[in-house]
Amino acid sequence: MSDNTEPVFRKIGIIGGTGKEGKGLAFRWARAGYSISIGSRQAEKAQAAAAEILQLLGGQVDVRGMTNAEVAAASDLLVLTVPFSAHVDTLNQLKEALRGKILIDVTVPLVPPRVTRVQMPPAGSAAQEAQQILGPEVEVVAAFQNISYEHLLHDEPVDCDVLVCGGSKSARTIVLRLVQVAGLCGLDAGPVENAVVVEGLTSILIGINKQYKVPSAGIKITGIPHA
Repeated sequence: MSDNTEPVFRKIGIIGGTGKEGKGLAFRWARAGYSISIGSRQAEKAQAAAAEILQLLGGQVDVRGMTNAEVAAASDLLVLTVPFSAHVDTLNQLKEALRGKILIDVTVPLVPPRVTRVQMPPAGSAAQEAQQILGPEVEVVAAFQNISYEHLLHDEPVDCDVLVCGGSKSARTIVLRLVQVAGLCGLDAGPVENAVVVEGLTSILIGINKQYKVPSAGIKITGIPHA
């Protein structure tokens, strides 16, 4: 890093980035001037998602679509936004390409049809599962699990905090900066073991959405100053 907050990583790759959450993050970071690669198992699908982001932002940004393997090889920092059912297979396929990099894991262990019930994997959380598969050569940081894509794909303020946990303190600092440039408020939530709480909150928020008939419940931490 050039200082304590500004990451040198300018090429962000979003693995499985054709879904709503992946496209939302791509939109936010591309708007902030980052080079974004959207990945998919099928390059054509990724290229269509990239074209959608380019259209939303008027074409004056650097967004491209390619396969997940190409994204993992070409990017400085990776973001994983695949469904939980594809989590293990995707990580095993890309393990070598991820070596030595930071991986932001956005995955939530939702097991349909009971998505409002917290269901954690044997590793404790999706982030811990990723860390076990990838080993110490990769810094896995959990983030963005509690932000609804409805917020991300619109150019508007988001009244919801992003809890960031896992990796080293320096890795979390980099991710917190990326949260900030996306127009969101991030908080350091500690080591990867704490991801069980962050990921579990998603099922609770989905349940709240259903019970109160709202589209995008979120969380806000009180008692501390917010930038």
